[in-house]
Amino acid sequence: MFLKRVIGVVFLGSLALGAFAAEVVIQVAPPRYVEHRERMPGPGYVWINGYQNWNGSGYAVVPGRWEMPPRPHARWVAHRWVHRRGGYVMVEGHWR
Repeated sequence: MFLKRVIGVVFLGSLALGAFAAEVVIQVAPPRYVEHRERMPGPGYVWINGYQNWNGSGYAVVPGRWEMPPRPHARWVAHRWVHRRGGYVMVEGHWR
């Protein structure tokens, strides 16, 4: 019973924090980024595209990489910048 209560409190706390999480809106569009894909290190790897990330004062390149999926049939959804609230907001990439 105690463990269920602790898990519930942690879950509700994480929901509350998520409700107050602010998006960082960047007024300058990210520059175009073109990269060269490296050779696949072995079978089963998935290429994760590089992207431009905002570091507080400008855009910095996060290079692409090969990665093993966390589970069979997992698909990578790429990082992307979306136009929102008069600027640009980063939507983090993730496995689906």
